[in-house]
Amino acid sequence: MSDLDTNILADRLAEAARTAHRLPPVRVQGYFNVWPPFVRTEFERMACDEAPMKRFPPAPKEIDRMLEVMQWMQWLEVEERKLLWMRADRYSWREIAKRFACVERTAQRHWVSAMEVLIRNLHEGK
Repeated sequence: MSDLDTNILADRLAEAARTAHRLPPVRVQGYFNVWPPFVRTEFERMACDEAPMKRFPPAPKEIDRMLEVMQWMQWLEVEERKLLWMRADRYSWREIAKRFACVERTAQRHWVSAMEVLIRNLHEGK
């Protein structure tokens, strides 16, 4: 197993985390508005409380890659999934160590072993 494999896998996890954050928010089903949209003037839009959309939704290819990474996560235990996802979300090792009640170096070793499980399963072609 090479570091190149670990780096590529870590990049895929980080990309999946970024894609997940760009997905639209989940809303309650069953409620809808039948009113037509209002056409507002420029001054009304400036005073409006609605914030403009600051992020673009992910492309379908990005969502497919994210779903592939989510399938890989099924090979891991729940705590390993949380650890990998926190690191993909760019949490510091210190925050991760606090969450798992261990030392930073121990959290890093657990991260490496979870990555090895993923790499081994990917090489086996599961």
